[in-house]
Amino acid sequence: MHGGITALIICAVCTMLTAPAGAQRTVPDTLAQRALACTTCHGAQGRVSAEGYVPRIAGKPAGYLHRQMLAFRDGRRAHEGMARLMAQLTDDYLGELAQHFAVLDLPYAVEADRSGRAAATPAALQRGEALVRRGDAALDVPACEACHGNALAGVAPGVPGLLGLPRDYVLAQLGAWRSGTRRASAPDCMARIAQRLNAADVPAVADALAARPVPLRIKPADTPPPRWPMDCGSTAP
Repeated sequence: MHGGITALIICAVCTMLTAPAGAQRTVPDTLAQRALACTTCHGAQGRVSAEGYVPRIAGKPAGYLHRQMLAFRDGRRAHEGMARLMAQLTDDYLGELAQHFAVLDLPYAVEADRSGRAAATPAALQRGEALVRRGDAALDVPACEACHGNALAGVAPGVPGLLGLPRDYVLAQLGAWRSGTRRASAPDCMARIAQRLNAADVPAVADALAARPVPLRIKPADTPPPRWPMDCGSTAP
């Protein structure tokens, strides 16, 4: 079953807990059914979760989703739960899962910030928006839009969108690249960018992205820019 045992076990347990006594139910052996193991954390159909550290996976480029699952499985990204879930799954099966979520065309549902933190200052939002749109030549940091697209919807096959992500998720990932606990294919351009940012720039970027309005439906661009602003393993075919 291509290593989808984990998802089937979870679904079977849920069925046993909710079925009336004596009733027998058959769990369909479909990719959508197996993917319920993913949506338990990532929200219904991978839309988004109320948990601030869990990103939307529906509609992300298949190449990006596949690379991230491989990274969790192979230790380039650190997350105990994801590593356990991916551990016994093959490259091909993870590719099928990636394609399953990539083709989901679902309206975005952005969760309200329930953290209770103080709102970002106008100066911080202005600085974050400047980095998103123009970058910082003095720090040798390109604009987020230069790689993730003018609409920040991502670029197929391997560059993810940045809109609709929880603020805490963006903050955590930039911190992980700065500390070296998240690694991408060499040359790891995101690690270099995150490490060049000032400490105050990291939350500024996260706040600016979280403040951006999200259209109901956005799709990754199919065509890359004429020239990427820096060499990056994630943009390789």
